[in-house]
Amino acid sequence: MSDVIHLLPDSIANQIAAGEVIQRPASVVKELVENAVDAGAQQIQVHIKDAGKTLVQVIDNGKGMSETDARMAFERHATSKISTANDLFALQTMGFRGEALASIAAVAHVELRTRQRGSDLGSKIAIAGSEVESSEPDACPEGSIFSVKNLFFNVPARRKFLKSNETEFRNIINEFERIALVNQHISMSLHHNDTEILNLPESGLRQRIINIYGKALNQKLLTLEAQSSLVTISGFVGRPDSVRKRGALQFFFVNGRFMKHSYFHKAVMQAYDQLIPAGEMPDYFIYFTLDPATIDVNIHPTKTEIKFENEQPVWQILCAAVREAIAKSSSIPTIDFDVDGSIDIPVFNAPSSTFKAPSVQVNSDYNPFKPDTSYQQPSFDWSKLYKGFEEDRAAAFADESIEAIYPENQELSSGLISEPAPDTLFPEVSSLCYQYKGRYIITSLKSGLLIIDQHRAHVRVLFDQYLTNIRNQQGVSQQLLFPEIVSFTPAEAILVPSLLEDLRYIGFDLSNLGNNSYAINGLPSGVENLDPVALVKDAVSRAIDTGCQVHEEICDALALSLAKAAAIRPGQSLSSEEMDNLIASLFSSSSSSYTPDGKVILSKLTDDELDKRFK
Repeated sequence: MSDVIHLLPDSIANQIAAGEVIQRPASVVKELVENAVDAGAQQIQVHIKDAGKTLVQVIDNGKGMSETDARMAFERHATSKISTANDLFALQTMGFRGEALASIAAVAHVELRTRQRGSDLGSKIAIAGSEVESSEPDACPEGSIFSVKNLFFNVPARRKFLKSNETEFRNIINEFERIALVNQHISMSLHHNDTEILNLPESGLRQRIINIYGKALNQKLLTLEAQSSLVTISGFVGRPDSVRKRGALQFFFVNGRFMKHSYFHKAVMQAYDQLIPAGEMPDYFIYFTLDPATIDVNIHPTKTEIKFENEQPVWQILCAAVREAIAKSSSIPTIDFDVDGSIDIPVFNAPSSTFKAPSVQVNSDYNPFKPDTSYQQPSFDWSKLYKGFEEDRAAAFADESIEAIYPENQELSSGLISEPAPDTLFPEVSSLCYQYKGRYIITSLKSGLLIIDQHRAHVRVLFDQYLTNIRNQQGVSQQLLFPEIVSFTPAEAILVPSLLEDLRYIGFDLSNLGNNSYAINGLPSGVENLDPVALVKDAVSRAIDTGCQVHEEICDALALSLAKAAAIRPGQSLSSEEMDNLIASLFSSSSSSYTPDGKVILSKLTDDELDKRFK
């Protein structure tokens, strides 16, 4: 039998390696920008077209490369970062594997123009699918210009599975931000389709964060500092009163490298224990500096998974540092009264002279219960005033429609939908309801008791209503007297234009102000007492969480976000009419047993279960 094992050609091996290193256009941006940082660049420009599918171009003013180095850079495992195995335990650079450029060149058309500092002439090299197409001298500026075109042109399956342009560009922004947050000494800019998205001049760390995420974040950050022989921790954490349910900005960096670490995340959350509501997430930008020999970054090609030799001590130091930052700033939530526009009440200073109390004369003989014979009350037949009242009242209640009885209360309790009485729809449900602890509605069935979570039930009802408005394009907006301004991060702002139409069908009226800001001119009916900015931010964050691929999923996310915000709160007292309307609306919805996100709405306690409890 002949031998069957053979070596793969370099072109195939590079494509296999590219599957791990280059997963999407954002991976190309990450690798090229990190190379520019390692090259000592002080200015980095990133130009994107069609979310990186057509072009990813990175321009830097680093030290550049010679003609030989420019060709060698695209070979597998060719690197200038390390030379021995011991160098892996003293890494001071972002890259070290020598796989990125070879992987990119295997699945795209790549053009490199580079010139070393002090050289009169540079080099230009063009590669497609690992094959060198041309190499020639070039009059280019000092530094390097990488142009990656037609990504995955020879791997159509990979290109087919790329997400929408909004999703891919949002991932590019995320990678760009992670690098910018640890290289505030470098001037960086990002352009998409010839439009400037971010322009970050050289600055301090706090200013870099503000330049990326907006000035509103400045007042929400607390300085974090801790130094020990094991690790130095610095950065910022969010105030306990600025937490949010989703979309929190949470970043860990180790020796200038972004990482994901769920164990250290628990340390931060432990420090916020008892200070923030359950399910809320704080912002944090935490930077670790420690001996490179005590960590291992060579775990995964993306280099975001890092192992620590002293993980438990670092965990304790981190938790203590976050607690100290919160305590030092006196940022424990307190009652803060709004004094804007209040009137200054003058202080009364009594003169030195004394005042004599006024005297009041009272007629001691006056008796209010003694009839006054001097006044004759005119006679009046009051029965005529109420003539026909009982007949009109009976005629009104003969109409089973709630709107006929209460025409002015068609939006009972923050938007409860009026429906026919529940006994007409579901004869099994009793018309007698009881509210328990302001959270549950208890009513009787023929076979037992029915317990309904009023908040979840209302979420289900409102979700169906908002989803119907989106599909039928019949949203009703309540205009605001004074519009509110909402600002988005660059990653969020990419998605907002695609959501404006669906937000309008729900009832939001937004207008673009530029610079990632929008004016909220109107809100859906029934949510006027809620924070408009928080409503819009939560809706956009929930839409981002869906992945933004299927329009139906985005609509569901928007409707669910608004329904949760507008639904009646646990603890809110409901009248009998409101409970009846809520139950009727629930049982007429598409699904009365579960909320749109799968939570149980009602529970049935049968007669058999009741009998067992009393045996």
